[in-house]
Amino acid sequence: MRKLAAGNWKMNGLAADLAEIEAIAAGAPEGCEVLICPPATLLARAAAFGLAVGGQDCHAKGAGAHTGDLSAAMLADAGAEYVIVGHSERRADHGETSEEVAAKAQAAQGAGLTAIVCVGETEAERDAGRTLDVVGAQIAASVAGLDPARLVVAYEPVWAIGTGRTPTLEEIAEVHGFLRARVDVPLLYGGSVKPGNAAEIFAVPDVNGALVGGASLKSADFLAIAKALAAA
Repeated sequence: MRKLAAGNWKMNGLAADLAEIEAIAAGAPEGCEVLICPPATLLARAAAFGLAVGGQDCHAKGAGAHTGDLSAAMLADAGAEYVIVGHSERRADHGETSEEVAAKAQAAQGAGLTAIVCVGETEAERDAGRTLDVVGAQIAASVAGLDPARLVVAYEPVWAIGTGRTPTLEEIAEVHGFLRARVDVPLLYGGSVKPGNAAEIFAVPDVNGALVGGASLKSADFLAIAKALAAA
């Protein structure tokens, strides 16, 4: 299974921060693919460095009266190879359902992009013992009808994103093993991945990479994570 270190910059990054992407491109290790998903305002300029880049979301429609939205074809036209869909922040802040996520992923694949479909439980759902039920329902509805050749799945427990908390290695292994039984595509772990914990996370079975938030904003941190993946 191919390895992917993906950085999600979220709503961060101005023109001056392109230097970090340039440094990531220059230092990207062999042995894994390295991807940055910057804000759309930087996408075309980031692609010029020769690094794989992706969008953070796309609309399910190819064109039309959808002010402020971007189609998958627009992202591809700007140089994107990937697009993240179904991130927990989109599901929570914008009320996106798994069926809507699937429609976006289908649009992405139709435009030649690889869709990174995100799934994950909240803290309340984990505490209630519903992690596998929630993740199972999300994955079943979010990847329906998709081409596995252009699909990556990212497991991001909502309670671990940006909090500095991570599940135990056993908890990560449980969910990734559960997902592997359902999809034969690269599986990324996301949620407070840092240089200090990357190697042990990548040693977990069925973890093929990471979807990294804050640590991807600094080239030194993200390259350390990518190198740990390449060595795994």
